[in-house]
Amino acid sequence: MMSSIPAYNDYAKRVLMPAMDQKLLAEVQAIEASGKVTDPRYMQILVPMHYEQHILRLPAEQWPEPVQRAFAHLNQPVYAHMQGPSELGAGGILADWDRFADLGRIATPTLVIGARHDTMDPTHMEAMAKRFPHGSYLFLPEGSHMALYDDQARYFAGLIAFLHRFDAPGT
Repeated sequence: MMSSIPAYNDYAKRVLMPAMDQKLLAEVQAIEASGKVTDPRYMQILVPMHYEQHILRLPAEQWPEPVQRAFAHLNQPVYAHMQGPSELGAGGILADWDRFADLGRIATPTLVIGARHDTMDPTHMEAMAKRFPHGSYLFLPEGSHMALYDDQARYFAGLIAFLHRFDAPGT
């Protein structure tokens, strides 16, 4: 997750939304504004337009079982309270959350992963890695939010290489 919800929302408005079908985006925004996000039409639009482009770049019916199970058991009231009513940005109680300035206080070695097709801005993710005193950045050119599935080889190679840095005693 990006360390700033305002930056996350800016990226969604500046990069993700302009790349979407504008007629469908307007329909999604109208549904959100009406508060009727449980209307089946909402997800009927969002799944191919957003989820399959930025969450997991596979047709939803091909998503791995753990992903399907997680979405089936999502605690929607808690999610909406924190995230807000939109899937294309964040509102809710996290609307003003921004911890970017605090990252320099985290001394634990940290791997930050960015992906070209993610809902998270890869440039912001790289800036986060630079902000941590012991941060590392892994960019996944074919990945989305769930790059462990759609850019799997690079994801695990990068993760394993990061972990191996700590194999030797004293590291």
